[in-house]
Amino acid sequence: MYFSFSNPEYLYLLFIIPLIIFLHFYSIRNVPKKSLRFANFEAIAKVRGIDFYSKDIKIPFLNILIVCLLVFSISGLTLNKEVEASSFSFVIAVDSSQSMGATDIYPDRLSAAKETAVDFVDSLPEDIRIGVISFGGNSFIEQDISENKGLLKLSINNIESTKFGGTDIYEAIMASSGILKNELNKAIILLSDGQINVGNIYDAVEYARDKKILVHTIGIGTVEGGNASFGISKLDEDILKSLAYNTEGKYFNVDNKEKMQESFKQIAPLTKRFGSINLSVYLIIAVITIFVLEQFLINSGKISV
Repeated sequence: MYFSFSNPEYLYLLFIIPLIIFLHFYSIRNVPKKSLRFANFEAIAKVRGIDFYSKDIKIPFLNILIVCLLVFSISGLTLNKEVEASSFSFVIAVDSSQSMGATDIYPDRLSAAKETAVDFVDSLPEDIRIGVISFGGNSFIEQDISENKGLLKLSINNIESTKFGGTDIYEAIMASSGILKNELNKAIILLSDGQINVGNIYDAVEYARDKKILVHTIGIGTVEGGNASFGISKLDEDILKSLAYNTEGKYFNVDNKEKMQESFKQIAPLTKRFGSINLSVYLIIAVITIFVLEQFLINSGKISV
């Protein structure tokens, strides 16, 4: 856990604090001398028991505290702490392009991916929020973010292989981001053979990083390849590794259903990152509270000015 500032340049305003301290002690030393030219306040103080020029430091202390909180607020004080998988919302993104019909994983890549994704949904706690998309040349939202496991499993089982060519991971990341836009901590589990022939992987990485989305990728298939409707389709790992590593995710290479199941089991414990909480609103509330308290103490005579 650590703190950071989104606008650190405003921290220079903290130099106001020495000025507050100087003015406080300057007024204690010099204001009584000027006041005595017009009235004998010391005599009045002795009669009435009033200390007109108290050295009470509570007021300057509270004022310094208010200044500190205001400066930290406009500087964008942010608490960064590591959050676990249970704090994340997931999108399961399943490649449904023609190459996923390859049979190097029994009975074929897409069927094995769907079956394992269903098992993964079953294994998660009840309150984890999940969405489902399928993607090829275009992306389709199969199920918006939900905690209903029945709907999620049905949406995964209903994914069908697309009849059109092309695989666009950039659009898949964009579609997943749309589902996750209102979620605090975001993660995508992308299942694909890496046969990307539409879009740009660098744009996909930059988009995911900009939206603070962690992407785990599961490479489905073998390097030797398997028979698909158009011929031999081989696993392309480089694209999937780049997407995972550059978004703080993890890449898994699976060439059978057992490895795929093991990959899903590892994803939840691995899904950790520093989540951010902007503290500016809380600091403003603290400033208002302290100011009201200060006025109450002054008006009630608890502290003197």
